[in-house]
Amino acid sequence: MIPSSKRCNEPAHEVDVTRPALHYKIVNPQLLEMLMRRTGRGDAVSVRQLADRAGIPHGTVGNLLTGEQQTVRTETAHAITSALGVDLLVLFMPAERAAAALPRSNRTPVSI
Repeated sequence: MIPSSKRCNEPAHEVDVTRPALHYKIVNPQLLEMLMRRTGRGDAVSVRQLADRAGIPHGTVGNLLTGEQQTVRTETAHAITSALGVDLLVLFMPAERAAAALPRSNRTPVSI
C-alpha cells in the first residue's frame, strides 16, 4: 500500500499562478553571457555596463554568470532583462516553477 503522502493524485508541490513570483531563477548562465555579447538592441555590454543600466550591483551580474547566484528578486530580473532588451521569460523563470520541475532522478518512484 502506498502511504497517503506518496499517492499519485496528490501534488508534490503546488504553484499559485495567480500571484506574481517573488524570485526568479536564471534559465542558463551561458544565455546571459550570450545576451551580453549581443543584446536585444544589437550592442554588447560588460558586466559593469549591464549592472549600471539595470541599477544593480555588478557583483550580482558576475554571480549570475558564474552560477554562484541562481535567483534574484522580481525587480532585479526585470531590470536585467530590460537593460538587455529581452523579455523576462527569455532569461528567467519563476523560482517556484523551477523548484517544481525537479529532474527525474530526484523524483520518488511510485508503484501502481
